[in-house]
Parts: sequence; structure tokens; C-alpha cells
Amino acid sequence: MTTPAPTSTPAPTPAPAPVIVVGAGPTGLLLAGDLATAGVPVTLVEKRPHRISNLSRAFALHARSLEQLDARGLADELEAVGRPLDRLRLFGRLELDLTALPSRFAHVLVLPQYEVEKALERRAAEAGVDFRFETEVTGLTQDADGVTVQVRGDGGAPAEALRAAYVVGADGMRSAVREAVGLPFPGRSVIRSVVLADVRLAEPPETLLTVNAVGDAFAFLAPFGDGYHRVICWHRGHDVPDDTPVGLDEVREITRLALGRDFGMYDARWLSRFHSDERQAPAYRVGRVLLAGDAAHVHSPAGGQGMNTGLQDAANLGWKLAQVVTGHAPRALLDTYQAERHPVGRSVLRSSGGLVRLAMAGRPWSRALRAALAGAVTTLAPARRAATGQITGIGYRYAAPRGSHRLVGTRVPDLALAGGGRLYEALRGGRFVLVTPQPYEAGPGRAPRLATARWASGRRTTLLVRPDGYAAWAADEADPAAVAAALAAHVG
Repeated sequence: MTTPAPTSTPAPTPAPAPVIVVGAGPTGLLLAGDLATAGVPVTLVEKRPHRISNLSRAFALHARSLEQLDARGLADELEAVGRPLDRLRLFGRLELDLTALPSRFAHVLVLPQYEVEKALERRAAEAGVDFRFETEVTGLTQDADGVTVQVRGDGGAPAEALRAAYVVGADGMRSAVREAVGLPFPGRSVIRSVVLADVRLAEPPETLLTVNAVGDAFAFLAPFGDGYHRVICWHRGHDVPDDTPVGLDEVREITRLALGRDFGMYDARWLSRFHSDERQAPAYRVGRVLLAGDAAHVHSPAGGQGMNTGLQDAANLGWKLAQVVTGHAPRALLDTYQAERHPVGRSVLRSSGGLVRLAMAGRPWSRALRAALAGAVTTLAPARRAATGQITGIGYRYAAPRGSHRLVGTRVPDLALAGGGRLYEALRGGRFVLVTPQPYEAGPGRAPRLATARWASGRRTTLLVRPDGYAAWAADEADPAAVAAALAAHVG
């Protein structure tokens, strides 16, 4: 009788190590949802109660953010709630025509931030994120194996320690995570005593977004969609502390000076005052701790780039952190988050700061510069493309290694794929997408992280698209060995 040879049971694949995300604003919610979708256990810590506030400052989703949300199956529902605007007037004669954007979303979508948060929170919850509301970070320490986060609950709950492989601070300008790792936040206040108000208007403006500056006064109006409008206004000559009470008469007066009338403002449900800063952390990563969104950079609201930049930080970081935590990429991949997103944050600081300074131009030479800039953007195609590409986010590209194909590092538009599909549909689930001239079988081991598709056209390029929609690798004529090497290097 033959004795069967002993069989060995394969060792189980170790479970991914957990990640803690601090801050349940748009940046933290998108990041946590991406990680959970990739199978990474995520705890989302938020010191506020579980209540999405309608007192949001952001009112615009730009084209690149809409593309990222499309890759998560959320763009269409937000488009149904918001109102598209195909021209963006920044001040005076400076108007950007968005209809020529090379995007499915050739507009800015006007909707309050809380609508974005509701969609992202639902997605994160469905993916299995563990929410810890009314939980405040009081400190953290990290070692070679992970990070220990000290937290305490509201109402005198005992302090406790949470353990994770990585921690991401998406907890805003006063980030407890950033302070805990000792990172400075250099910069300065650009505008002081900015007034916010939510009001009803007896005579709503004809335009969806209304903004202008005259002399020392600036005002911006945007609708919530519930009968109220948000007013953001500022007067150069009224520089008072943030805790100085705000009255509706002050809001009316500044609005009249900047916009010519106050639109019959009444029934203010909220009035506040704040100052606008320009700041950026020198590093977005310290060991196993990373920063994203306003915890990493803050800037003036000009151009509506704040929430959008944070969403794109999260889209860049999420897939990289998932690849590292699940063992499909080395930790060095996280260095590319700093390399790619820090320059973008710096660029946004410069552009938004420049816009607000030009809007508030008070001297003859600065007004002349504003007029010249408006004329150049209006009449010169290169200047117009540069301005719209920067504000909408679709113009950014990431540095590529020397000798790379010309497409590497560029944003890939929503390509038509064979069979009637779209690239951004194929990206759903946080996967890479390999687009080839002929059918390609990538193998079952990569299936959860890689989708394959063919061009709808006769194009011969082979293109590997990262989960955030940027080109990771490309070749005009690729043999199977080159494709296999590219997949091994990027997908794992």
C-alpha cells in the first residue's frame, strides 16, 4: 500500500495592517473610503459629533475633483444635486470659459461642501470604515512597527490608545497630528476680518456665483440650494479681531460697496468672522505619519481650490498607502506622495494668493497689472489654458523618471474603451487600468488591483493608468515582456 505524500497547507496571507485617518472632512472621508475599498482596515477619528454641518465654506467642485469622484461612482449623483457653471468670473473682466476643458466635466459644479461630505461618508461607511466621532487626538508616538495614537472621548470618557501601521492627519489647519510630530506650519495671514453670513435674499442675483471687488471692498455670493446664500465679504479698512461680533448691517454695507447692492439681505441664520492664512507644512510625511488637505496646506479661498486640492491629495495618497500596507509595494512609494503633492500645494498657495491680491488691488500699478492679466487670459490661448488648467486641477502633471514615455506623469482623460465603457468607470474599485491595442490577460493574482481594457480606437500605445488617473507607464510599441515588467514594477 502506498502512503500518500504529506501535503503542506499554504500559509495564509497576512491581513493588512490598519490605518488611522484623523479628520472626517472631504479629504479624510475620501481617503478612508479608498483604503477600506482596497481591503485595508480603517479607523476614522473625528473630534466633532456625528453631524454634517451646513456651515461649510467650500462651494465648488472643479473638473479634476469631479473626475476623481467619477472614478468612485459619485460624480453623477453630485451633478444631479449641484448646478453647473461653465464660466468662472474671478473679478472685473477676468472670466474663464470652461466649455473647452478636455474633460467630461467642462464646468465648475456649484454645491455646498456638506453635499460632498454626505456622499463620501456614505461610501466610506459602506466600505467598512470604523467611525469614531467625538474622539480627540491628544498625542502620538511612532516606532519601527507602527504608530500609537492617544485619544480621549467627549464627556469625560477615559483616554485610550489606538494602534496602526500608519496615521494620516486630515484634521485641518489646527491639526493635532501635525503638532504631535513637531512639524511647523510656516506662513502668514493674508486677509484679516473676513465676514461670513448665511442669509436669505429678497432679490437673488442673476448669476449663480457673484463676486467682485471695488476699492477696499470685496464680496462673494453663492447659493446653498435651500433658499439661503452664503456671503463672504471683506473691507480693507475694517481690520478687527476674529471674535468681534458681526451684524447683518456690516454684511449689507460691504456687499453694497463691492457689488453695488445688497440684494435685500434678511434672516441671517449664521454670522461669523475669520482670517485667511497662507501656510504649508515643509513635509507631508514624517515616518509613518502623513498629512493631507488643510493639515498640510491652507490658502485664500480665491478660485475655490481648497477642498479640491485636499480631495486630490487623498486620491494621490490612498492607492499608494493601500499598495504599501497590503505588501504590493515598498514603503518608498510613499515618498512620491511628498514629491508629487507638495509642489501642487505650493502652486495653489501662489495662484490663490495672487488672485486675492489682484482682486484687492488698490494702487494704480496693481490695477494696471490686473487689467493686463485679465486681457491676456481673455485673448491669449496659452494663458487661458494655463489659468483654467491650474484652477480646475486638470493642468497638473507629475515629474517622470528620465527616459520615460512622454505620457508618464500626465493626467489621463476619460478614454473611450472597446465595448462602450469609459476609463473612469474601469478605475472604480481603486484599480490600475492597462489599456492595450490587443486583448491582454494579466493573470488572476492581480485581478483585484488591475483591470484590462482595449482602446475603442485603433491606437497602438500600451498605457498603464494609476488608480488616481495618471499615467504610470506607457509604450508606443510594447512586447509582452515589457508589459509584464511594467506590471511587476507598478502593480506588484
